[in-house]
Amino acid sequence: MRFVARIRAGLAAVAVGTMVAATPAVAQEPLEYVALGDSAAAGPLVPNQDPNLLCLRSDHDYPAVAAARLGARLTDVSCSGATTADFAGRRFGILPPQFDALTSTTDLVSVTVGANDAGLFQEALGCINFLPEPVGLSCRDRLTAGGVDSLARAVDEWAPRFGAALAEIRRRAPHATIVVTGYGTYVRPGGCHPVQPVWARDADYLQGVMNRISAAARDQARLHGGRFVDLAALTVGHDICAAPEDRYLEGLIPVHAAAPLHPNAQGMEVFGAAVAAVAR
Repeated sequence: MRFVARIRAGLAAVAVGTMVAATPAVAQEPLEYVALGDSAAAGPLVPNQDPNLLCLRSDHDYPAVAAARLGARLTDVSCSGATTADFAGRRFGILPPQFDALTSTTDLVSVTVGANDAGLFQEALGCINFLPEPVGLSCRDRLTAGGVDSLARAVDEWAPRFGAALAEIRRRAPHATIVVTGYGTYVRPGGCHPVQPVWARDADYLQGVMNRISAAARDQARLHGGRFVDLAALTVGHDICAAPEDRYLEGLIPVHAAAPLHPNAQGMEVFGAAVAAVAR
């Protein structure tokens, strides 16, 4: 009897194993990934550009790179020139708010924004001096006149607005992982005049403001349960002063297909890999 019972048990085990083996594997749905942000995410002039030129968005920007690495389904609404206000409002009065791309099934959100809110890129153009000091005007002196740093004040005023935007992302996409990036190390200490025509003290001032934006983004990400990617660390030695083949960020006169003072395709590849690694 014991022998018969063992035979029956063995046959039952084989039958169960056969059923399990025959059960088809359930295909895993790809991650739903939404990318929000400005031109540092969108990649203006990096090949290939979206046919809708309103946002100057590349199909090789860092969200596209991260999505490919993650096998994610990407909805990229990043847009050159965007500010935090464009998350909830219509850019140019035409484009839908970036928040509209978020849903309750969104799995991953990346966010890069803040430089346009502070007016940094616009002010950087006023820092160009082709001749060495003292022939010209210092933008640092102008922007800190009277003991008030106007760009630093703009960053500090932006930070809570960014925090509110992250809270809204969490409300609209309650199950999503939120990845916030900072901005890169655009110029090394002391700059590299005349390779990039910005005086040393102005270069240090501009990078200091960029670092302030990134620090505020990092702090707000942590306050709202997000993850932070430090692009400043990734771009050390790959700034606008680096040899052309080493640059992740383009200078005032680009040497690769990209907008001035923006990431190129090589930079986007590195940034996308970093975002994907943090998202995992």
